[in-house]
Amino acid sequence: MLDNTFSTSDTSENKNQLYDEDKQKLMLYNKKITCPVCSTVFNARAIKKSSYRILKKDSDFFIRYSIINPYFYDVWVCNRCGYASIKNDFERLSDFDANIIRIEISPKWHSKNYPEVYNLNLAIQRYKLSLLNYDIIKARSSKKANNLIKLAWMFRLKEDKKSELEYLNYALENFKNAYYNENFPISGMDIFTTMYLIGELCRRTGKEEESLIWFGQVITAPTAPQKIKNMARDQKDLIKLNIKDTKSQDNLGDDLKDNKKQSIFSKFHK
Repeated sequence: MLDNTFSTSDTSENKNQLYDEDKQKLMLYNKKITCPVCSTVFNARAIKKSSYRILKKDSDFFIRYSIINPYFYDVWVCNRCGYASIKNDFERLSDFDANIIRIEISPKWHSKNYPEVYNLNLAIQRYKLSLLNYDIIKARSSKKANNLIKLAWMFRLKEDKKSELEYLNYALENFKNAYYNENFPISGMDIFTTMYLIGELCRRTGKEEESLIWFGQVITAPTAPQKIKNMARDQKDLIKLNIKDTKSQDNLGDDLKDNKKQSIFSKFHK
């Protein structure tokens, strides 16, 4: 699956709609949540499901949206104690881990005035806070990987290539740790989808040889779904095409160097 799979035209109108606060307010509602750390009941901003509008799906499963972006609201934060996590994990906190948050996070936390509508920079801040919480409680690698890849995607939206690559590398490391040490499913993915994603993250971070190994394992797995095999095959072909183009450019460069040498030395034979 190449990066333009399922894409629609990404017009300037769509980009402008993503920052239309009045439209976004109509798509949001408050969901009452009880914090498992301090028992505070607070309102988490949530998006009405009918409001989602997909523009494009990238080959590492990042979904691009128009008008409103669900990723911006994927982290829940208790503004009283500072506990934060991806919303699917928020209420699944052990008493032991809750006590660690009370000791390590809450005394240093200063409450924030969050707006009604979240933007990209605020989303990045909230993902970083969530990641800090996961790190403090020594959460499983799969949870940190899920947080890290979403942080990388936010930097992709921000067009910050350096930070995106940094967090993709961190995500890759944690997905590999989860693959080898945790039971499936991982972050809602079966083993073959996880293998594909690891291969794709290897490709995106410049580890093409390792990427080919992961894609090859998916393609040759007898029980892997055909859809994920096709996606792995597409990305494997993309790598081979890139390698071929790189070799062609190298050969062209060598030919130019040889021609230059010949022109330099030819004057001595006149």
